Amino acid sequence: MKTENQAYDYLVIGSGLAGLSAAIELSQHGQVLVATKVATIESNSFYAQGGIACVMDPDDSPDDHIKDTLNSGCGLSKEEITQEIISHGQDRIKALEKLGLKFDLRKGKETEYDLGKEGGHSHRRILHCGDITGQAVMHTLQASIQKNPNITLLENVMAIDLITTSWLKMEGPNHCIGAYFLDRTANKIISVQAGATLLACGGVGKVYPYTSNPDVATGDGIAMAWRAGLPIRNMEFIQFHPTCLYHPDAKSFLISEAVRGEGAKLMDLRGHAFMETYDPRGSLATRDITARAIDSVMKINGEPYAYLDITHRSESFLRERFPNLYTACLRYGINMATDPIPVVPAAHYSCGGIAADVDGKTNLSGLFAAGETANTGLHGANRLASNSLLEATVCGHQAAHAMRKSHRKENVEINIPSWKKGVAVSSDEAVVVEHNWNEVRTCMWDYVGIVRTERRLNRARARIQNLRKEIKQYYGDYLVTSDLLELRNLADVAELIIRSALTRKESRGLHHMVDFPENNEDKRDTVIQDAPGGPLT
Repeated sequence: MKTENQAYDYLVIGSGLAGLSAAIELSQHGQVLVATKVATIESNSFYAQGGIACVMDPDDSPDDHIKDTLNSGCGLSKEEITQEIISHGQDRIKALEKLGLKFDLRKGKETEYDLGKEGGHSHRRILHCGDITGQAVMHTLQASIQKNPNITLLENVMAIDLITTSWLKMEGPNHCIGAYFLDRTANKIISVQAGATLLACGGVGKVYPYTSNPDVATGDGIAMAWRAGLPIRNMEFIQFHPTCLYHPDAKSFLISEAVRGEGAKLMDLRGHAFMETYDPRGSLATRDITARAIDSVMKINGEPYAYLDITHRSESFLRERFPNLYTACLRYGINMATDPIPVVPAAHYSCGGIAADVDGKTNLSGLFAAGETANTGLHGANRLASNSLLEATVCGHQAAHAMRKSHRKENVEINIPSWKKGVAVSSDEAVVVEHNWNEVRTCMWDYVGIVRTERRLNRARARIQNLRKEIKQYYGDYLVTSDLLELRNLADVAELIIRSALTRKESRGLHHMVDFPENNEDKRDTVIQDAPGGPLT
């Protein structure tokens, strides 16, 4: 199968906030390719409602933000990393504003930000654009890159695997020189070579059937890095957002943390406000505590959901503060001003990922990682609300500087072999792929959810391992399709989550084990690293 080869100075895989922040900076130093598997705008960043956490109030301080982040991280957030990321926050806010982004300002105070407050924060420090901050940020960045002559956008291409000199059996130190892609539109294979490569592919939410993430969140970057032999860190810490809309016609619609920040209370179906029983901060407790509390109340009462009640606020306030949420709820027959909102926890964010520094450096030369794909040490065992967009913009920008310094011209001079195809996929096998997709996700929800046991985790691992064997067989025998590639990545990510969870014999942050309810004194990261595989040849 003849493979089309392309070459650029820099390759960015993923088009969320981290990827586009890096691309804009890199464009000053060479030709950049941004490759994304659907439309450029489609990413976890786009669906972020809350905002960006950054100290902008004179009554607030970076030290307080650092303290809140460390507290939320339950002993695993790295203080030095946290300090560095938070210290760059204001600069990145100014950079976004320079590109045209307009954050909400206080009424009658055109020089003061309308700062929100979310669970786990001791001050109001959330910059927002209504309740669609992610959309506003991504539209701003997209407008910037579309008029940038040094950035090429390649949509509807799915990364298959990284290309390394080790896999090519070249002598000397191992380097990443690019990646293979499936062009989903033309149904052909493309190889892209680059002087430096950034993985900014987002998270893993689609490994669960109930998630706030879009369909693109299949853990592609993490799975590719693992197969290339890179260390993957703290994958057991999957953050379940406490409040996703529960409605038969809603597809995991997120109810922003900011609603609780404005005074909303969590109640059971009998109208009892229960959060004070679980945490003195009540409904402003961190996400891990809140999600477990809702899960516990639902199970104790035998109820399929809980209520989020903000009816004490006026309709005019809700329309102005949460215009998107208010309108969306009305579509489902819920008036936020008069009706409590039915909510249920759903997979939302992966605190784990590819082990990387603040500047995106991994242990593979030429390969960088940023955003939700990476694990920098900021989030620890539980991400503080709205720190994700902060990390994405800071680390995307920092990664660009590191990529420029490590750029290798010789990467694009290496001869890349063409992709070797298998046999044609039959309709029967396509059905099997869909079945396995559902089986992976159901298994993860049933056995590797908010509350875990060692017995359930072992059951899950046995099932996922069998599925991975089947998937490996399909992958070796048939032409690659986007569905098969995503299934392969989901199964790999599931394996990483389960292995990490089995390794941690304690309860900490987002990882709650019934068998091991206490924290260990040893605050250690979980790292999984296996011998590298490689692309199908």
